[in-house]
Amino acid sequence: MTKSRKVRDFKEKLMKSLFLIGGIGTILILLLICLFLFAEASGFFKTYSLIEFLIGTEWKPGARVEVFGLLPLFFGTAAVTAGAIILAVPIGILSAVYIAELASPKAAEILKPSVELLAGIPSVVLGFLGMVLLVPNIQRLFDLPTGQTALTGAIILAIMALPTIISVSEDAISSVPIALKNGSFALGADHWQTIYKVIIPAAFSGISASVILGMGRAIGETMAVMMVTGNMAIIPGTDVFLSSVRTITATIALEMGEVARGTEHYYALFAVGVVLFIMTLFINLVADAVKRRHKLEA
Repeated sequence: MTKSRKVRDFKEKLMKSLFLIGGIGTILILLLICLFLFAEASGFFKTYSLIEFLIGTEWKPGARVEVFGLLPLFFGTAAVTAGAIILAVPIGILSAVYIAELASPKAAEILKPSVELLAGIPSVVLGFLGMVLLVPNIQRLFDLPTGQTALTGAIILAIMALPTIISVSEDAISSVPIALKNGSFALGADHWQTIYKVIIPAAFSGISASVILGMGRAIGETMAVMMVTGNMAIIPGTDVFLSSVRTITATIALEMGEVARGTEHYYALFAVGVVLFIMTLFINLVADAVKRRHKLEA
């Protein structure tokens, strides 16, 4: 065996070892985070009922008798996330179709990087723009006491979810085999009929994955939502999108810095973090399953 071959084999083994160590290290760090999170949250349920926590309708950590009900935070998170998905999905899918099928090559080369660049805007900047531009206009438009509502948060989150939805959907649409398109054209379908009847159904798994990933992005956002939703820990009424709400992430961010370590309130925030962790994990698992199905179908 030549010296160069030995050096090459040594480098290959070294890189394999480094990748293995990196992978194992990542898994260990994740496991330690999970253990710490669940261990801290378990202290809360030693003194507080799990059922009362899950179905409680009030969140009053500063009251004389502290109450920790998850439902106001859950409904606030659900309202903002649902609104963001309702706004972002049609815009995102239509934008992806335009970039993949209708735009000229030069236009697509400009639009796709521009969309991905949108994902790099800090959330605090979007939150500030929401406070300056959206909050006063929504207050004036709907004649509300304040413009810090679930609708405002949904609009901001929709903007933040768009890059994920557009990028993943565009990749899924672009990966549709050309034979399917040519077959549709051969049967007499025009371009719009081919997009609607062939391309979108063929890329549906990938598009679904983009929507789920966008939902995960919306659920996990903190700063922008905290700045524009009003942070009222109450269950919204029938005018849910025009009510001030508080999300799970905003609750942790607002209260963790001021709570005393070892108190019931302290452990309650970790319990809320566990709920958020489980929600995000479930969404990621569903997205992964959809993406795998898409790969198998492709």
